Amino acid sequence: MNFEEGKPAGQVRERLVVIGNGMAGCRAVEEILARDPGRFDVTIFGAEPRVNYNRIMLSPVLAGEKTFDEIVINTREWYDDNGITLVSGDKVESIDREHKRVVAASGRIEPYDKLLIATGSDPFIIPVPGKDLDGVVTFRDLDDVDKMLAAAEAGNAKGGGNAVVIGGGLLGLEAAHGLNLRGMNVTVIHLMPTLMERQLDEAAGWLLKTELERRGQTILTGANTKEIIGKDGKVAGVRLEDGTEIPADIVVMAVGIRPATGLAREAGLEVERGIMVDDHMVTSDPAILSVGECVQHRGMCYGLVAPLWDMCRALADFVTESPSGYEGSVTSTKLKVSGIDLFSAGDFSGGEGCEDIVMRDASRGVYKRVIVKDSKVLGAVLYGDTADGSWYFDLMKKGEDVSDIREALIFGQAFASGGALADPNAAVAALSDDAEICGCNGVSKGQVVSCINGGAHSLDAVRSTCKASASCGSCTGLVESLLALTLGGEVESGPKTMCKCTSFTHGDVRKLIVEKGLKEIPQVMQELHWTTPDGCASCRPALNYYLLCAWPGEYEDDQKSRFVNERMHANIQKDGTYSVVPRMWGGLTSPKELRAIADVVEKFNAPMVKVTGGQRLDIFGIKKEDLPAVWADLNAAGMVSGHAYGKSLRTVKTCVGSEWCRFGTQDSTGLGVQIERMTWGSWMPHKFKIAVSGCPRNCAEATIKDFGVVCVDSGYELHIAGNGGIKVRATDLLCKVETEEEALDMCAAFIQFYREDAYYLERTAPWVERVGLQYVKDALAEEGAVERYAARFHYSQQFMQDDPWARRAAGEHEKLHQHLAEVRPFPASQMENA
Repeated sequence: MNFEEGKPAGQVRERLVVIGNGMAGCRAVEEILARDPGRFDVTIFGAEPRVNYNRIMLSPVLAGEKTFDEIVINTREWYDDNGITLVSGDKVESIDREHKRVVAASGRIEPYDKLLIATGSDPFIIPVPGKDLDGVVTFRDLDDVDKMLAAAEAGNAKGGGNAVVIGGGLLGLEAAHGLNLRGMNVTVIHLMPTLMERQLDEAAGWLLKTELERRGQTILTGANTKEIIGKDGKVAGVRLEDGTEIPADIVVMAVGIRPATGLAREAGLEVERGIMVDDHMVTSDPAILSVGECVQHRGMCYGLVAPLWDMCRALADFVTESPSGYEGSVTSTKLKVSGIDLFSAGDFSGGEGCEDIVMRDASRGVYKRVIVKDSKVLGAVLYGDTADGSWYFDLMKKGEDVSDIREALIFGQAFASGGALADPNAAVAALSDDAEICGCNGVSKGQVVSCINGGAHSLDAVRSTCKASASCGSCTGLVESLLALTLGGEVESGPKTMCKCTSFTHGDVRKLIVEKGLKEIPQVMQELHWTTPDGCASCRPALNYYLLCAWPGEYEDDQKSRFVNERMHANIQKDGTYSVVPRMWGGLTSPKELRAIADVVEKFNAPMVKVTGGQRLDIFGIKKEDLPAVWADLNAAGMVSGHAYGKSLRTVKTCVGSEWCRFGTQDSTGLGVQIERMTWGSWMPHKFKIAVSGCPRNCAEATIKDFGVVCVDSGYELHIAGNGGIKVRATDLLCKVETEEEALDMCAAFIQFYREDAYYLERTAPWVERVGLQYVKDALAEEGAVERYAARFHYSQQFMQDDPWARRAAGEHEKLHQHLAEVRPFPASQMENA
């Protein structure tokens, strides 16, 4: 980039100094660069020793759903590419208005022509005894997240850990959710009777409280904190006004924020609740501007992100001499608290002349309330179904008369249009150009369309260009609809790459691993020019599987590249405990096995044992530190892992067949046991289920499994690619065979062909739909193909049929405890346990 573009030769650029390397400060600089990239020589001071990141996404980092690198907004390259001097980890201590310079904590002095204050807000600490104890933290930056993660790790190491979150607003509930996922016992203390009372009415708040309690959190509303109890200088608990004491290893203060005005006040700028600014974001000093949570505009201070973007646009227009101004913001909040959809906009308090339109659907967990006054939408609260949030917000901002659609208003945009907008794309098309699409990054419909027209013809391209859908992802559907509408339904797709770390597809990677003889993950990444040195949570498990499949006996399984369930050899549950499923061959069991399970349940106080759909017993509520001992006890009874957690063979379901059933044509139970003993432990692209039914009545439901056997008088019908999950798919008939040996060989051959051909996380049903049934049949019909694939499968099984529980029980307990303390789960969205 030519930084002197637009400047006469020899003209010195103005010096713009920004105090605050956060979302508002950097966004203002981005807006200025978009209008006039050569106007300023920019220096940005940041108190944190980091580049600019998305604070909205700290909650997913705490929950383990994202890493810090994934929430970075502006990388170091962005500063360098735009000629920006970043001074990180050096807080500005004072502003010298007379000499137009700032002084940092290090002693660094930086002169300015224009100064931008974007200091944000400070967390409010309630003035109770014990507030300064070690273990009392706020939730405002990455350092706070690190402290919470350390507390969770320490708590898990000693068998749990207790966290108290003071404040039932958005930040408090997000902190509670993250700590809960990290295995802590969480209690939320909220002074008001309703959670998130600024965004939710009483009914929606009650629904939210009920759902969070169902998920394992303790929610105390109408509760006042009296003091924080300490022991040896550290937090030990919280005492409420009514005398209730709650144990705590960490206390998170999330009771609110206040504009960070100290620096401006000391400099003599006009300050009330926030730094006073006009419509151009200019303070009482013409050379000093301010944006973000630290400002007060027309009597309002904003704590939501959308007004910040409006302020930054107005500021950039002003300093680049464009005629516009900021007139304030009508705010809306679209939230995802613990996976619960919430939307709130405008005034929902009601009052004289207001009309409430309410819909409750208890079975779906949906609540909607729209407030109307003088035939105009004044506010809306949506719980459980927020699809029409943007539409209600658009009606509210425009002040449109809704008299004609009054009867259908509560049912949403599609109904209000008489069904004309039942297609989601049509509903998006009806939104105005200034309708907000991405609240996290302040992107309107018009901006997304402009971005698409400018060449961003894919979701990733839109994300990287205008940032819509680049943060929480809740607006992804809207962006995809705009892509389809703008491009006439022909959205660029092309071969889908493995992830953003590489330009190669899954097929390319599999092929090149074999062709180039690549046998280590770092070797693959280096040879194939991975853009991220260590990969990500999407590509590392895939590479680990591809190498394991390609080089059995040579490649050593990388546990750190597995999903948390596979590393723990158990299924993590929403409360942080685990469920353990021992294998029962073909659904058969014995008194010895049942006694062993009963003993484990009693010994470790497991709260529930459940018969699974795969004819096994699932033991729930096992603490992480008890897993080695549980495995040892079960293994001592001869039971091996059921791999209920793995991308592997799960179960072989059987009916009793000809041995007991008067309709049975073959020994389905015996064949099922043989198949399971042959295939257990085999790692695959996705979970894999098998069933053997003794007759066409199909009691074992073989025709909705990945591989199904239906016994008939003449032998066995072999079926493939069934799925009984969300999208039910009946199997396709692969072939018919006459003997058990042929059935076993074809089962091994089909599994190996699937293992070698499908993409990681692609189950048999979508794989067969992608490649075609005939492709599979032709591959296995080639002369000698069944023997070759079956031989490769059996060879691979020599290295895969290694029971992890047996290894743990054979003296690796200490090593496992260390492993459990070190590993961190991949994002919850990637933990498919079913």
